[in-house]
Amino acid sequence: MTTPDFTTTLLVNQTPREAFDAINNVRGWWSEEIEGGTSKLDDEFNYHFEDIHTCKIKLIEVIPNQKVVWLVLDNYFKFTQDKTEWKGTKISFDISEQNGKTQIVFTHHGLVPEYECFEICRGAWTNYIQNSLASLISTGKGLPNAAGTARTADEEQFLAEKK
Repeated sequence: MTTPDFTTTLLVNQTPREAFDAINNVRGWWSEEIEGGTSKLDDEFNYHFEDIHTCKIKLIEVIPNQKVVWLVLDNYFKFTQDKTEWKGTKISFDISEQNGKTQIVFTHHGLVPEYECFEICRGAWTNYIQNSLASLISTGKGLPNAAGTARTADEEQFLAEKK
């Protein structure tokens, strides 16, 4: 059975512990503009990207070296008609060992193709997981949004089409 939720899988040479620590270093791979705790059960943090996207996230499951689950408490996209997109969705990172490597299955439960934000969110999550998080795990240096970073060309094109 397939699910319409967005999922991407990452395979790295590092240990489950290194992957777990990197996932919880949200400032190291998603955005330097994260406010709040990002590593312990019941931690809450705020993310924002310019005036385009803001969200509040709570860690609702943290199993060291195995799993991290976030609950999106609140969310705002400047570019969507439906202001409820992402609210109440869950984001999970399932960590396991596979043939001597560490596998991370990232799933944004509730991020479905029917969402207006789906295409841009799918592209953004793919980049953050496959490039930035992978780099943070393997090299110790991710590719997060830096404070004051400009939008990517894909984001600019998507937002221009929404006007």
